[in-house]
Amino acid sequence: MRIAIGADHRGLRLKKALKEHLESLGHTVLDLGTDRPETVDYPDYAHAVARTVASRRVRRGVLVCGTGIGMSMAANRTPGVRAALCCSDRMARMSRRHNNANVLCLGADLLGLAEAKRILVVWLGTRFEGGRHARRTKKLDSPTDQRTRC
Repeated sequence: MRIAIGADHRGLRLKKALKEHLESLGHTVLDLGTDRPETVDYPDYAHAVARTVASRRVRRGVLVCGTGIGMSMAANRTPGVRAALCCSDRMARMSRRHNNANVLCLGADLLGLAEAKRILVVWLGTRFEGGRHARRTKKLDSPTDQRTRC
């Protein structure tokens, strides 16, 4: 699978380790930075990965910052992107099964390497269930004026 990966300065070390892990599993990884420990702005990397996923040049994306919160907020501003902040195997599994998440966001300050690798593998290996969930995810990608009102 082709996967884009990006991180800010706080996620740099975890990003590098996850990139190596993905490559060891046979995935092709497009690293969109950062590659330096100097302070950078997380939205720049979130948008780069999100645009790459939305354009379908890759199937999935992975973003890492201190908590994963900023990356998920920034990535979700791109139409066609469903970024999920996951802190557990269950969250990773459900983000794929029910929400068809195409970008995984992780918090480097919150997860150890082994835990982050496990979450990543679960997320990559879980299929979208479709059915009633497809109807719901379609609404995420449609303009506000076409959504059902409550």
